[in-house]
Amino acid sequence: MIGFLGAFVVGMINTFSQKVRPILAITYAALEGLALGVISHVYETVYPGIISQAIIGTAAAFVGVLFLYRSGRVKVTPQFTRAVMGAVIGYLVLGLVSSIAGAFGFGKGYGFYTGGTGLLLCVAGVALASFFLIVDFDQIQKMISNGAPHEESWRAGFGLMVTVVWLYLEIVRLLSILRDR
Repeated sequence: MIGFLGAFVVGMINTFSQKVRPILAITYAALEGLALGVISHVYETVYPGIISQAIIGTAAAFVGVLFLYRSGRVKVTPQFTRAVMGAVIGYLVLGLVSSIAGAFGFGKGYGFYTGGTGLLLCVAGVALASFFLIVDFDQIQKMISNGAPHEESWRAGFGLMVTVVWLYLEIVRLLSILRDR
């Protein structure tokens, strides 16, 4: 819990900071690594082999999306970016509502896992995280093309790291749901 709360606080400070602070990205990575290590251990205890599957799935999604972006098969337009951002906001609101309902005894109390929509929500989460990778790749490419200062690479790396962590967590959730069925 300390890792996630610390990573969240450091992540928010880093996200809204005007100045690039590499130490915040490193601190975030350490705290997030602590949190992911604990979560991964718990999932691995309950579902043996799930973490290696999630790592392979995350790497495959990353490489596949990078290939689609670099080959030009996926173009990032302003409409694409708005659609992804809107979908992410909708996904977060739906997840919050679902979690609150679960906390008050509606459904099974699993937040995102309630009812028959849990699997669909996880698939949507994996898809959204993958689409967000495309947006991240495009932003990095634009930074390079526009000759952004070298320090900005820390900001780009931080954003990419956050998205990869999100993708990994969504894949772990999806695999755990599939194993429970």
